[in-house]
Amino acid sequence: MDISIIIVSYNTKEFIDRCIKSIQKSDFKKIKHEIIVVDNASSDQSEEFIKKNFPTVKLVENKDNLGFAKACNQGVRDSRGKYLLFLNPDAQVNKNTLSYMSSFMEKNKDVGASTCFIKLPSGELDNGAHRGFPTPWNAFSYFSGLNKLFPKSKIFAGYTMGWLNLREQHEVDSIVGAFMMVRRKAGDDIGWWDEDYFFYGEDIDFCYRLKEKNWKIYFVPEVSVFHHKGISGGIKKHSEHISTADLQTKIIATNARFNAMRIFYKKHYREKYPKLLTWLVLLAVEARRKTALKSVQK
Repeated sequence: MDISIIIVSYNTKEFIDRCIKSIQKSDFKKIKHEIIVVDNASSDQSEEFIKKNFPTVKLVENKDNLGFAKACNQGVRDSRGKYLLFLNPDAQVNKNTLSYMSSFMEKNKDVGASTCFIKLPSGELDNGAHRGFPTPWNAFSYFSGLNKLFPKSKIFAGYTMGWLNLREQHEVDSIVGAFMMVRRKAGDDIGWWDEDYFFYGEDIDFCYRLKEKNWKIYFVPEVSVFHHKGISGGIKKHSEHISTADLQTKIIATNARFNAMRIFYKKHYREKYPKLLTWLVLLAVEARRKTALKSVQK
């Protein structure tokens, strides 16, 4: 098996239909592949829909919503591919994307994970596909707006790495779990996904640990996928009008997002920075969480 495509689903029946169909239309060029869907206890009959319409898809049916990281690890255990593609159900691949990315990984043995140009409905790049690590300074520059004021600056645009040419292949710090092709050996090296994360942040953590093991992370813009982004959680402004998430799900997603920030900082940065800075960072995260929750509950 060359590629195992792992899709974690939660109430995304309409979107996963388009996602799987786009995979089926792909030009694999003799590349053997399998599709594994891990469903986190959807209530929209997603599981029945997949069984009926895509009988060759390997389906893992969870009785509870276990979160993204745990579900990904379930998919890994059931997979056989040399490469594992983690793909969101609200994404659609272009015809030659999978074959091109597989070929890229074959040619670049030092690359542990890679992504392509992930295109949002606006036509813009999903910034999660092209990120620096969220150091305290990078995070401050991003949330304060300095990143937008100086988008090409190495000093102020560290989180988006905006000085790099988006038309050319290059190494980045972190990519997004919406489309992440991982070399099995690299994933094995780090023990795959950290299950302390429920939703959000686990992809940055994944890339951070790959870098610690000297694996490269690459952005490959020659091919692309379309990504609605935020369908399951319902907290992204550009997709909230089509999201199926109810208020409870939005609250869970919001809390998980900021909890992920705390987990990442405590795990990777707490010992690297003064205690006062750690206190200020965690205080700022909590303040933003409360503000975000108020916005969701309006």
